[in-house]
Amino acid sequence: MDGIVLLKEDHKTVEKLFKQFEKAGDDAHAEKRKIADQVIEELTTHTWIEEKIFYPAAREAAPDTKDHVLESIEEHHVVLWMLSELKDLDPTDERFDAKMTVLMENVRHHVEEEEKEWFPNIRKAMGRNRLTELGEQMEAAKKKAPRDPLAVPSADE
Repeated sequence: MDGIVLLKEDHKTVEKLFKQFEKAGDDAHAEKRKIADQVIEELTTHTWIEEKIFYPAAREAAPDTKDHVLESIEEHHVVLWMLSELKDLDPTDERFDAKMTVLMENVRHHVEEEEKEWFPNIRKAMGRNRLTELGEQMEAAKKKAPRDPLAVPSADE
């Protein structure tokens, strides 16, 4: 699978979870906890494969994307810390929904920038064969990705 297609599929998966969370009722604490746990796992894996495989390859193929990569890593940093806080937060806590809402806003902004502004340039710079190779590497790496958001490199930076 093409690396950009794989990342976009991850984006769709997370967006579906966000919509489920938004549709859950105010008192659907168990459902919201389950959805938040899935979001934590999906985004932790996604940010890890982006940082370990995709971003370095993108910077190599298109050096002029350095600023975008650096901004993305900072956005990851914020998201990963929010994920780590959500992981331990009781869904009945009054901050749970608010934290999830801010997380969704951050992730949606990040996804929009990647998909509209950045991915088209990377696709041109890399070409189909390289993107397919990256997609295979990222798919394999998902199995080895950490489950703890704070184990992703940008969480420490």
